[in-house]
Amino acid sequence: MRLWSLHPSILDRAALVACWREALLAQKVLEGGTRGYKAHPQLIRFRAHPEPTLAVGAFLTGLRAEATARGYSFDGSRIHVPAIPQETVSIPVTDGQLTYELGHLQRKVAARAEEWLPHLPTDGVVPSHPLFAAEAGPVESWEVVSDS
Repeated sequence: MRLWSLHPSILDRAALVACWREALLAQKVLEGGTRGYKAHPQLIRFRAHPEPTLAVGAFLTGLRAEATARGYSFDGSRIHVPAIPQETVSIPVTDGQLTYELGHLQRKVAARAEEWLPHLPTDGVVPSHPLFAAEAGPVESWEVVSDS
């Protein structure tokens, strides 16, 4: 499960679609609708939010907005608690986490959709999903760090 902290506008098609599917699964997990994935590290930050289902709804709403802007059709009725990310209590994310995720995305994009590489930031400024508030710090403790 990869719930990108990155702004949805920099995700390539495959990452955006996969994140949508995985966030729908996260929604189900947070609502107690599944037995699997309950301890997945990507869910820690959503569980720490004062309203976890609202937070995942805001996350999904942000993904859907980007998908709509690109002409994709993500079914908004699948978001159980829709919320505007900028009007929801933000979740902190470190700049180290954003940089790590950007590197991870760059490797993925280089292998599957090189034409998307120019869409990725190269100026050191890594934008976050509107639900997240960037702050200084290392890679998040919940991240499972890998080279691929």
